[in-house]
Amino acid sequence: MSDGPRIVVAGAGAIGCFIGGLLAGAGHSVTLLARPRIQAEIRTHGLTLTDFGGMARNLSSDELTLASDETCLRDADIVLVTVKSGDTENMARQIARHTPQGVQVISLQNGMGNRAILAQHLPQHDLRAGLVPFNVVAMGQGCYHRASSGDLVIEGGPADLAARLSLPQLRMIEHADITALQWGKFLMNLNNALNALSGLPLQAQLRDRAWRQLMADQWAEALSVLRAEKIRPAMTTPIPARLVPALLRLPTPLFTRIASAMLQIDPQARTSMAQDLAARRPTEIDALQGEVQRRAQALGRATPVTDMVLRVMGWAELAGEGLPHLPVTALRTEMAAGQDQQKG
Repeated sequence: MSDGPRIVVAGAGAIGCFIGGLLAGAGHSVTLLARPRIQAEIRTHGLTLTDFGGMARNLSSDELTLASDETCLRDADIVLVTVKSGDTENMARQIARHTPQGVQVISLQNGMGNRAILAQHLPQHDLRAGLVPFNVVAMGQGCYHRASSGDLVIEGGPADLAARLSLPQLRMIEHADITALQWGKFLMNLNNALNALSGLPLQAQLRDRAWRQLMADQWAEALSVLRAEKIRPAMTTPIPARLVPALLRLPTPLFTRIASAMLQIDPQARTSMAQDLAARRPTEIDALQGEVQRRAQALGRATPVTDMVLRVMGWAELAGEGLPHLPVTALRTEMAAGQDQQKG
């Protein structure tokens, strides 16, 4: 048994199983608070972790603890929150109910509202916002595959938490202005919906100039809303947020040379929203495009790209038929129709 911190991954899906599994494989005491389906897969097949660079790790179910009962939080020194944004408040209540003051809680979630929700319920905890820059795909039978690169980033604080949890295969760093980086990741995540609607692997979508141009329009629209609120997103890459739309609009040969780091992903990787839509699960569209739309409405600004994406994703979720494989021209047409309707 490890004499280090006891870690509970609260809401262990693809990201949680991958991160928790690597921590367990390095000797940490890890409990995965997961759905019965995920537990059954791991108990039957073990936990297999792979990545696009060739890493392959397999852990037996004996090397970590699986739990479906929130009372496992009572033993936690560190809680890694990896639930979807819509489940954050419920998880915050569970953490507040079962953990003492001072327990370290790290939010490794998409969207910008999760830290505030956690803080409402956990005012005496050591709460850190964080971001996960890479994509993890659930392959089935307890296998989780990291399809892109990047280091975990968490909000700075006491106890050098990042150093305690960093691994060769899972580097974690602390950053003083985590909010600016989160906004940068937020802008990147706006493509999750477009990727889901396209049905394309992410790399193929990024190599298609028409899709990149729509991505650029969406990015520029959201960035203008953030600028109006005096929000300045920061990127973990050398390219400033304000230049990303111009980069995306470049001809493909030039784009692939300049943005080679963006293309260092598995050829078949898709975004988490594409995975959710394919599996007929609710998506996090409200925490992404919904956030842009609400802020724009408060400012009295029009957001035709964002509005269109919200409409079409709503239809796709309601249809429950998986990935719609829409051409980019269909989304452009729907956006124009929405604008005409507003004018009428």
